[in-house]
Amino acid sequence: MKFDYDVIVVGGGHAGCEAAAAAANMGAQTCLITMDMNKIGQMSCNPAVGGIAKGQIVREIDALGGFMGIVTDRTAIQFRMLNRSKGPAMWSPRAQCDRGKFIWAWREVLENTPNLHIWQDQVKEILVERGEVAGVRTYFDLDIKARCVVLTAGTFLNGLMHIGRTQLPGGRVAEPAAYHLTESIARHGITYGRMKTGTPVRIDGRSIHFDELEIQEGEHDYHKFSFMGRDRQLKQLPCWTCFTNPEVHEVLRSGLPDSPLYNGQIRSIGPRYCPSIETKLVTFPERDQHQLFLEPEGENTQEFYLNGFSSSLPLHVQIAALKKIPAFRDMYIYRPGYAIEYDYFDPTQLKHSLESKILPGLFMAGQVNGTTGYEEAGGQGIVAGINAALKCAGSEPFVMHRDESYIGVLIDDLVTKGVDEPYRMFTSRAEYRILLRQDDADARLTSRSYELGLATRERYEHWTTKKEAIGRIVDFCKGFSLKPALINPGLEALGTTPLKYGCKLFDLINRPQVTVKNIAEHIAPLKALLSTLTDRKEEIIEAAEVLMKYDGYIARERVIADKMQRLESIKIKGRFDYKNMNSLSTEARQKLERINPETLAQAGRIPGVSPSDINVLLVLLGR
Repeated sequence: MKFDYDVIVVGGGHAGCEAAAAAANMGAQTCLITMDMNKIGQMSCNPAVGGIAKGQIVREIDALGGFMGIVTDRTAIQFRMLNRSKGPAMWSPRAQCDRGKFIWAWREVLENTPNLHIWQDQVKEILVERGEVAGVRTYFDLDIKARCVVLTAGTFLNGLMHIGRTQLPGGRVAEPAAYHLTESIARHGITYGRMKTGTPVRIDGRSIHFDELEIQEGEHDYHKFSFMGRDRQLKQLPCWTCFTNPEVHEVLRSGLPDSPLYNGQIRSIGPRYCPSIETKLVTFPERDQHQLFLEPEGENTQEFYLNGFSSSLPLHVQIAALKKIPAFRDMYIYRPGYAIEYDYFDPTQLKHSLESKILPGLFMAGQVNGTTGYEEAGGQGIVAGINAALKCAGSEPFVMHRDESYIGVLIDDLVTKGVDEPYRMFTSRAEYRILLRQDDADARLTSRSYELGLATRERYEHWTTKKEAIGRIVDFCKGFSLKPALINPGLEALGTTPLKYGCKLFDLINRPQVTVKNIAEHIAPLKALLSTLTDRKEEIIEAAEVLMKYDGYIARERVIADKMQRLESIKIKGRFDYKNMNSLSTEARQKLERINPETLAQAGRIPGVSPSDINVLLVLLGR
């Protein structure tokens, strides 16, 4: 056995799994190092994948040839498409998963991936030779050599858990923290800080009065995450909702003096958009209730996750407060919620390829970059894995732009703006949301991935077949003319205004009451065309309909994106001595020198760099 690889991936979480699979499938000899093979792909917090903007990231991972979507579909016990009341650009898939089956589905993928070996151990040091990464040293005092290392250590770097005034070292409950690794990286000049996250109580379902909760059923249509693979296979289960009340809040407030968040015990910053229940009480004192979601952890388990009740309050306070909710009055729990502090590295020290600017060959992905969430981690992981393999092959890095993917927005935000709190993706962070829909991730990314050598021939042909089918529907609608006398009875049946003059079917589909499927019942040639579709028929029809309904909006946003892309093409790295440019503001000089942006467009997105500063750079470039 030779401990010598092209790529080493440190950590078997969501970022590590995608990084290892991507690097290996691109031909790099890869070693995934994880402390526990039985926790690969562990869902440390919520047993769910997707959500607002996060669902789009998972579909992008899938379109690139990653596996989060496939594993999610294989282990989903509930699926919902969120934001249906809004336009398709806002739709976001979300699935509840069986936590245990999710792990084993990932193991099946990784253990059957060519070029990939798994080593169960902990890394304590990054090895560096001649200023570049040369491998890692493990707790077994084993040196494993590699040309590139992808660090995806999650919350394990000097991890410290808090339950009230009790502090426990660890990266996750019942799992040890990773010591010495942060320091081995920092000694090379890479700066780091501390962040905090948390997780809720886990409840024994046998002690819950479900009849006093509001049931929340999933959807049972054709939607799923992966563009490939089979439909959902597990039994589909409901979730439930309830609310806190003033009695709950009274008990929680009594515990605030012992809350690590408010007694000075925790000084690091937690996620703004996933606050603990005690933070909600302090931030919104006027609220007398907060919604909670009770979610099953698996197809056959009695363990339930209480979404919305993340807490680091003392154990007895958490139990006493929850028992004030009628459905939980007889509650037993498996374990309390807790907070965890961990090290992260300033992501502005990375290139858009996620390679360190300071230590060549070191790539970072996931929570070590200051993000939060499985999906954000997986998106970074697949990009880091791709670029580590490309670096080993001597190829140019793979970089996605902001008009190309939510993953591109995520990475650009990290390396350009940095983080001062755990970063979570939202649709509002993307300026080209109409271009970055969940339905067209394969249209945006599969061809690029296939050219890289990651997406398989099967995946590429699946996309081209779908593309041709969508094109047939759109072209038919653009070319098919309608006469009022023939179509008006159908329009009246659909509750929309009759035509006075003839028009193309394409224009008629822009009406909100009209869909491709319902109008096909009144247009025989269209119905016949749709009947020729076999594989993924519903998905193809939906994609074609979105393209037609949003044609004008898509075209307008594309023009704006193309204009911005011109600034992306102006390379400025290494062309200016920012610290001596007195024509720039002091803040701009400092920020530009620290981040050293690749392009003029990236420089314009740095907080503190004003439009006038960009104009100065444009003038100097002209000279």
